[in-house]
Amino acid sequence: MKKTIPTFTSDKEAVRFVAHADLSQFNLKGQMVTFELLPKDKTVSLRLPDALLEKVRQRAAKVGIPAQRFMRLALEQAVKEDA
Repeated sequence: MKKTIPTFTSDKEAVRFVAHADLSQFNLKGQMVTFELLPKDKTVSLRLPDALLEKVRQRAAKVGIPAQRFMRLALEQAVKEDA
C-alpha cells in the first residue's frame, strides 16, 4: 500500500520533503499537490459583499484550499500573461 503525502506547515518543509523523498512510494492519484514558493510580503484589505465571500469560501473548500489562497490564485490567473 502506498503512503500518503504528509501535511506541511511551510514551503521550506515541502521543498525539503520533495528533495529527499522517493515520490514513487506515495499515492498521488487524485491528489492535488501544490507548493507556494514565492514570498508573500504585502497585505491587501478588500471589502466584499457577504454573498460573494461565501461563494469564494465554498469554492475554495470544494477544491481543498484556504479561501485566501483561492483568491490569490484567481488574481494570479487573471493577470497571467500568455507565454
